Amino acid sequence: MNDDHDARMQFAIDLARRAGELGLKYFRDLENLTIESKGHQDLVSDGDREVELFIRAAIAADYPQDGIVGEEHASVAGQTGYVWVIDPIDGTANFVRGIPAWCVVIACTRDGEAVVGVIHEPSTGETFHGRLGGGAFVNGRPIRTSAATSIKEGSVGTGFSNRADTENIAVLIRTLMVQGGVFFRNASGALMLAYVAAGRLLGYVEEHMNAWDCLAGMLLVEEAGGTVAKPDPKTVLQKGTLVITGGKGVFPKLQELCSEAFGL
Repeated sequence: MNDDHDARMQFAIDLARRAGELGLKYFRDLENLTIESKGHQDLVSDGDREVELFIRAAIAADYPQDGIVGEEHASVAGQTGYVWVIDPIDGTANFVRGIPAWCVVIACTRDGEAVVGVIHEPSTGETFHGRLGGGAFVNGRPIRTSAATSIKEGSVGTGFSNRADTENIAVLIRTLMVQGGVFFRNASGALMLAYVAAGRLLGYVEEHMNAWDCLAGMLLVEEAGGTVAKPDPKTVLQKGTLVITGGKGVFPKLQELCSEAFGL
């Protein structure tokens, strides 16, 4: 099984990098990009759609029996128990405005649990990757979550969900700052999760995330020695999940703050 997961991880790393190259072509030609709004601060471009089609075609060629769930196109049912969960461009709001903080996200799940996760940031050339039981890496170097024991020792990534009450994230940020912490937001939830895995952020929290935004990053955080609030494998692909992640030393505090702010 590990050999199979290794092969899937190598496939996903290569695919994410190639998809990132395609994304960069659109990013360097923004004046010709078509952009639409899907809701509150929720954008999609033809770049997103084309990159997703590119990723789907590659998966269909190499793993034709697997399922696919992605942000911009309809789900494909598979027969193997494996489902690829993809976000062609996470951080579209940055992407369409020329801000170099966006990434290609590819996770492979088995029965609703992530076994491979890859987050590739084309603008920096960083590829965060890992597989279940195999550790987490950036460009081949092992990464670890922060060893901090207090939220005063760094920044906590925060996300805004248009599926949740806007007031809740404001309450969380206020409480975090009152207790000596500080919040960080770069408008790409997947990238912030990768930064947690690499120890750059203490943790990342969001009241609701879609599977394609969070499953790869949550696997990386766990493989890098951190803690995550476990999603329900039966519902996460269709309905998304609450996300609370962090280094082991700060996770209990983050969980406490989220319980209070999100009314858990």
